[in-house]
Amino acid sequence: MSPQDLAAYATRTLEDATIPQLPRHYRGKVRDNYDLSDGRRVIIASDRLSAFDRILCSVPFKGQILTQTARFWFEHTSDICPNHVLGYPDPNVLLCRRLDILPVEIVVRGYLAGTTGTSILTLYKAGQRSMYGMTLPDGMRDNAPLPTPIITPTSKEFDGGHDEPLTPAEILERNLLTPAQWDELSATALALFARGQKLAAERGLILADTKYEFGVNAAGAIILADEIHTPDSSRYWKQASYAQRFEAGERPESFDKDVIRAWVAARCDPYKDPIPPIPQELVLGTAAIYTEAFETITGQPFEPDLAGATVLERIVERLTPLFLG
Repeated sequence: MSPQDLAAYATRTLEDATIPQLPRHYRGKVRDNYDLSDGRRVIIASDRLSAFDRILCSVPFKGQILTQTARFWFEHTSDICPNHVLGYPDPNVLLCRRLDILPVEIVVRGYLAGTTGTSILTLYKAGQRSMYGMTLPDGMRDNAPLPTPIITPTSKEFDGGHDEPLTPAEILERNLLTPAQWDELSATALALFARGQKLAAERGLILADTKYEFGVNAAGAIILADEIHTPDSSRYWKQASYAQRFEAGERPESFDKDVIRAWVAARCDPYKDPIPPIPQELVLGTAAIYTEAFETITGQPFEPDLAGATVLERIVERLTPLFLG
């Protein structure tokens, strides 16, 4: 869908997914979670767009697109690792098993890329060569392919703190994982990434890096949780232009969703100042990028669910059996 097509749905967004009939509500930055008494969890993906530790705006269909992109990947990787999915009562809603989330976030990287403080490119440019328990050679260029995909684990801070880089030795020394858990997570993450790269390549895409979260169930089995290979949790580049842009020293062509973030940062201190009203054309342009990402990644046309007077009304109606249960 183009920005012009999306203009008709500019106000059809899910900004708040508070449902009083459901118990134990936890509101995250972009998702609302409810824990049912029988061990199931309801995760509702809103259309909120978060950056700078605050909500900037709502993007039409963002929640549906991310939920359905993750669904595609959960279904195409279930033979590698069991996941927490039980069902999809609505395009924005995931019904899943409640897990004990492991305190290590697994990031797999196939390229020397990234902008965060824990990314290997940031550390490399700062002069580090030894990181995450490995050593990279001198002379590598931005966005260059690594000899083989690597795992760069970070601590998962549940209290809002900043994630920190970890080495495998530190993970074991701090008893964050057992040796058997680390071995299983490492092998599973690399297998998931290989599947992701293979299917992405068939769509003309490069899956450059991604993150995974895992939990354990009551029996101690490791289960894939959260989301997988969405454009919010992964870096995708367009294969056709990668080589030319790399040789020219240019950033790879990607699904760049940071237009709103960049617009805000150019006009205020986004951590302190009030956020100025964001132009509708930027919001709709971002929605079009999410739509393009879904269709390219999955090979499926995006079909917005337009049932109900509002998105929340539609979701409440479809979750009613959970209230009654």
